[in-house]
Amino acid sequence: MAGRRPAGLFVGLCTLDVIQLVDHVPGPDEKLTARDQVVTAGGPATGAAVAFGRLGGRPRLLTGLGSHPLALGVRADLDALGVRVTDLAAGRGQPPAVSSILVTEATGERAVASVNATGQRLRAPAGLAELVESCDIAEFDGHHMDLAVEVAHAARAAGRPTLLDGGSWKDGTERLLASTDVAVCSADFHPPGTASPAETLEFLRDHGVTWAAVTGGAAPIMWAGPGGGGAVDVPETRVVDTLGAGDVLHGALAHQLSGPGPLDGPAFAEALARAAEVASRACASFGTRAWLTAD
Repeated sequence: MAGRRPAGLFVGLCTLDVIQLVDHVPGPDEKLTARDQVVTAGGPATGAAVAFGRLGGRPRLLTGLGSHPLALGVRADLDALGVRVTDLAAGRGQPPAVSSILVTEATGERAVASVNATGQRLRAPAGLAELVESCDIAEFDGHHMDLAVEVAHAARAAGRPTLLDGGSWKDGTERLLASTDVAVCSADFHPPGTASPAETLEFLRDHGVTWAAVTGGAAPIMWAGPGGGGAVDVPETRVVDTLGAGDVLHGALAHQLSGPGPLDGPAFAEALARAAEVASRACASFGTRAWLTAD
């Protein structure tokens, strides 16, 4: 339908991100004054949902936030960005996961500490089949693994494409691959027995993933699919902050892949290229929100 906004279902981590821009990462017992700060909702699936919405999609996030006052701020941030949140930990009184992030001004590199989803086990919501059928694509970041596996299985059964953000190999990832159509992984994603992007792509193919890619920062994105593969160049940009670039890439890729029509090699490479353009724009400003309003 002309003008229809695609719907995306994003499953995974949601955190409170406290981001500080610093001259350098402090050493033991060192105190320093940050040059700037940003406080936002974060997490890979959350960042992808925000990007998907910025590009015109209708994102829904399945995650665990809880009722702590800090969680209310996270929800307010996402509400303002048009991300609908289904909170599967609504009765939980503990604070949400807080990511403490230091971004080095001169390089854009970041240091991150977070408890992530440790200690949380989420159950799928009632009406999962209907929820999945209402979306055009489902994306997962590998956190809340049991939930991700259940939703991915339901998406596969409903004929909805599934996309994995492989930031790192996690316990249970092999179960998620069984219902994954597209996997785009970082260079830090090392399945058992692999030591290179080529071996990672082969591993993913052998575990049933049809389309796969491995990113490496500014290096070309290596991809593989039925009938072959290739490399997609990443646009050059003046890097200010690399935080969340992978999340933006996955949200933009989900938007690209949510349209109708079969996926082939040229279409996959083009989708990766367009997603990389969006992610590169996000790296040109500090924090994970400034790019949303940049020209």
